[in-house]
Amino acid sequence: MTTAAPSHWPGEILAAFKAQDVRLVPYVPDNVLRPLIAAIEADPHFTAFPCAREEEAIGIAAGAVMSGMRAACLMQTSGFATLPNALASLVCAFQLPVVMVVSERGTLGEFNPGQAIVCRTMRPILDSMGIEHHTLSRLDECGFQADRALRQAFATRWPACLILSPLLTARPQ
Repeated sequence: MTTAAPSHWPGEILAAFKAQDVRLVPYVPDNVLRPLIAAIEADPHFTAFPCAREEEAIGIAAGAVMSGMRAACLMQTSGFATLPNALASLVCAFQLPVVMVVSERGTLGEFNPGQAIVCRTMRPILDSMGIEHHTLSRLDECGFQADRALRQAFATRWPACLILSPLLTARPQ
């Protein structure tokens, strides 16, 4: 195990997951998240696997949390649009600290109007459910924000969402 500080955003998220003992990572495949997914799948600390839908990932993570395991779900902004019912009726209703990591589309020159609409509704949906969310846009703050958001979610037994801004993820690695 290396002690060198991560120098790119996937390393920062991975380090925060490990520091907060996240073990299970169901995800919906996404190009932006590909380097993070590859790092998680290569690390024996984690159990990670693809899901067909975001609700499936949330349900699996919720079950893991109920059994005492820490989990985080990875998805894209457009997939978040399918989650309000699962979040309200399962994760929030039972105070499950499921963490979502969402790669943000729909902003900064997005060509797809559907992505832009979902992007505009994601934060108000999270706010309406009282789900803490943080937009990670700077590498020098990424690890700190991810670690503290995870720590707070597990301490308060409440879900959280880390939104990965294109300002962070579009930079060359």
